Amino acid sequence: MRPSLPPQNPRRQSPRWRRLTTALGTAATLCAGMLLAGGPSQAAEAAWTPKPAPMTTPWTNQVPVDKPLNEYPRPQLTRADWLNLNGIWDFAVTGANAGQPATFGEQIRVPFPAESALSGIQRKITQNDKLWYKRTFTVPAGWSGKRVQLNFGASDWRTTVWVNGQQAGAVHSGGYDAFTYDITPLLNGGTNTIVVSVFDPSETGGQAVGKQRIRETTPQPGGGIFYTAASGIWQTVWLEPTAPARVTRLDMVPDLGNSTLKVTVHGAGVSGHQARVTVSTGGTVVGSATGPVGSAFTVPVPGPRLWTPEDPFLYDVRTELVSGGTVADSVGSYTGMRSVSVGNVGGKQRLLLNGRPVFHNGTLDQGYWPDGIYTAPTDDALRHDLQKHKDLGFNMVRKHIKVEPQRWFYWADRLGLLVWQDMPSMDLRTPDAAARVQWEAEYDRIIDQHRSSPSVVMWVNQNEGWGQYDQARIANEVKAYDPSRLVNNMSGVNCCGSVDGGNGDVVDHHVYVGPGVTRPSATRAAVLGEFGGLGFRVAGHEWYPGGGFSYENQQSLTHLNDRYIGLIDAMRETQVPLGLSASVYTEITDVENEVNGLLTYDRQVVKVDEARVRAANQALINASRNPAAPTALPTGVNRSLRVTTPGFTDRYLRHQDALGFTEVVNASSSALLKADATWKIVPGLADGACYSFESRNFPGQYLRHREYRVYKEAGDGALFRADATWCPAPATGGVRLASYNFPDQYLRHYASEVWLATPGGTHAYDTNDRFREDTTWSVDSPWSP
Repeated sequence: MRPSLPPQNPRRQSPRWRRLTTALGTAATLCAGMLLAGGPSQAAEAAWTPKPAPMTTPWTNQVPVDKPLNEYPRPQLTRADWLNLNGIWDFAVTGANAGQPATFGEQIRVPFPAESALSGIQRKITQNDKLWYKRTFTVPAGWSGKRVQLNFGASDWRTTVWVNGQQAGAVHSGGYDAFTYDITPLLNGGTNTIVVSVFDPSETGGQAVGKQRIRETTPQPGGGIFYTAASGIWQTVWLEPTAPARVTRLDMVPDLGNSTLKVTVHGAGVSGHQARVTVSTGGTVVGSATGPVGSAFTVPVPGPRLWTPEDPFLYDVRTELVSGGTVADSVGSYTGMRSVSVGNVGGKQRLLLNGRPVFHNGTLDQGYWPDGIYTAPTDDALRHDLQKHKDLGFNMVRKHIKVEPQRWFYWADRLGLLVWQDMPSMDLRTPDAAARVQWEAEYDRIIDQHRSSPSVVMWVNQNEGWGQYDQARIANEVKAYDPSRLVNNMSGVNCCGSVDGGNGDVVDHHVYVGPGVTRPSATRAAVLGEFGGLGFRVAGHEWYPGGGFSYENQQSLTHLNDRYIGLIDAMRETQVPLGLSASVYTEITDVENEVNGLLTYDRQVVKVDEARVRAANQALINASRNPAAPTALPTGVNRSLRVTTPGFTDRYLRHQDALGFTEVVNASSSALLKADATWKIVPGLADGACYSFESRNFPGQYLRHREYRVYKEAGDGALFRADATWCPAPATGGVRLASYNFPDQYLRHYASEVWLATPGGTHAYDTNDRFREDTTWSVDSPWSP
C-alpha cells in the first residue's frame, strides 16, 4: 500500500476544499501561491538558463526553472502546509573569508550544486571560495499565528543563514544531514529576505566528503574512483508553519516478537503535552496508544503484515500532540514491520530478515548524476535507479559514502530494497581531533534522521581504511545508538591498509573481480562488500570518450552478460553453502570515467540482458532461503574423475609430464595410465571445508592451477595451498570443482587439456559451448586402488 503524503502545493489542503473550489478559483489560488513565494524577479528568471550538461539524462530537460523537486521532501514527518523555496536565487562567489557581497551578480537554480549544469553555474569551487545565495519570500496569510520553520534538506558544508539581516540560529556544519531554523522572530510581516553563505573546502578540509574532489567541471580523462565535488545547497529548501508545540522527530522500532511498534516522539514546546500515535492501514486503525513525549512507548500492531523486499507493506502512522483534549500538532508518517539480525543457520552465522536467512544481493550505488552531480534532476530520476535494482532482480542497495535526500529512502521503503547506508568518509588521511568530533556528530544526526526507515538494515561506518580511527569503539557506539540494525565496522577489511575493528555484525571483504573467499566467524556473518567492476564502454554514452576505466574490461556485451552471470552463479553454487550472506556488485551505473555500471552514466542504456540478470540474481536470493550444506566428497580414499560431456564419458582426468589432461581409460589401459588417473581426496589444503586431490603415484603432489593451466605439483605457501584447493558444487551427473581462491572459475577439460575456465572469459577454453557439461565431473571408483 502507499502511505499518504500531503499535497505538493500548500494551497491545496483537503478533498472538501477541492470540491468547493471552481476551476477558475483554483487557477487564481495557484497564481497567488507563486506570488506569495516571492524570490528573484520574473525578468531574472526569464534570463536565467542552465548550462549544457556534459551528458543528458532522460530528465535533464524536464526540470522546471521554478520549483524544481516540488514533491514533499520529508515523507516520514509530513504536514499539509509547506512552501517550496527551490528555484532561482540570486548568487555570488567571494573569497572564503569575505563578508556578504554588496551585489549578487548571478542566478543559481536551487537545489543543484554550483558545480552542476542544472544549477546554471557549472564551475569549479575551491577552498578559497564562499558561496552566497539570496532570495525573498512572503509568508502566506493563512499561516498567521503559526511558528515558521525554515528547513534545509542538506547543504555542503558550513552553512550560515540570515533572515532580514539577522542570523538564524547557529552555523550548521555538515554536508549530509537536514537542519531547521525557527525564523518566526526574524520575520517582518511583509517581504522577507533570506541570505545563505556556504563554505565547502571539499577534500582540503577535515569533514566528511565521500568521493567528492575539487576539479574542473568539464569532462576530462582520469579521476579514478573519485568524482566532481558538489558544493553548497544540494537538497530542497522549504518553509512550513507549525504550532508552538510541535513534533520534531519520530523514532519507530518494530518489535515482531511482541507485535508492537516502539515509538519515541520528540518535540519542541511540548510542556504539558502527551503524544498519541495511531497505526492504520487503508483507513482502518490497527492500534493506538498515548505516551509521554521524549520517552519510548508501544503501539499494538496485532498480526503484523511483515515488510520484505517481495512485499514492502507499509502502515500509515499518525502522531498527535495532545493537551487537555486539544490536538496541538498532527503529523503523518509510515512504518514497515520487520527485523534484521545475525543468527546461526546450519552452523554458520548468516544475515536474517524477520528471523529467516535472506541473501542481501545488491549493487554499489554512488548517487551521482552527469547533469546534477549530487542532486537527481527530478523525483522520477531519484526513483529510477532504485526501480532498476528491482527490475534487475536485486533486493539490496549499498548507498556508497553518500547520504541521499529523504525521498530516496521513501522510495526504497516503498519499492522494497534493503539499504546498507554508508557514513560518508573523510579524506584518506588520518583525521585530527576536531574532524573526529565533527564526523561522529554528523553520523549521529544521520542515524537519527533515517532510523525509522524500514529499508535501512545496516550502518556501514568506514570504508577501506579511508580516514580510519577507533573502528571498534565507533562500531560499539553505533550499535548502542541503534540496536535495531546491523553494524559494519569496516567495509573492505582485507583492502588498502584498512584495520578491522574485530566487532560489529559482519566481516566484509572487497575482491575485484571476485567473488573471492569470505567466511563467517563465530560471531559475524560473511559479506562481500564490493566485487565485480566489469566494464564496457558504450559509444555515445561516455563521460570522456575513450577515457573510461573498469576493473576488468569486457570485449562485448555478450561477454559482459556471461561474465556477470558466472560470478552470480559461483556465489550461489559454492559461496552461499560455505556461509556467504551478501554481495555488493560494483556498480549500478557508470560514474564519470568509471564504466563499471550495469547502466550508462546518463541512464540511457541498460548494458546487460535484464531478463538473464534478473533470473540469476533471483536464483541467488532464493537459494539462500534454505541454504544447502556444502557438497560433500569422501576423504582419505582414492577416486577417479570422469568426464560427463556426452560423447566423452570414457575419458578421465590424468596427469602426464606434470600437466593435466583427459584420456580414455578402460580395463585394458596400462597400470601407469590407471595410476595417473587416480587421485586421493583429502581435506582442502587451504580450507578443510573444501578438498584437495593428491596424486596416487606421486604422494605430496596435488592438482593445482597456475596461470589457468592445471598441473600436478608439489609446493608450499598460502598461494600454493589455495591453488590446490577445490570447492565442489552440485551438478547433474556429478560435481563441479571451483577454484578455492577464484570461486567463479571451474576445472574444465578442453581439447584433451585441463584448464581453469571462466564463464564469460576471453580465452578459447572459456567458451560457452558445453561449459557446464565440460566442468562437471563424475567422482568414480578408482582405476588404481
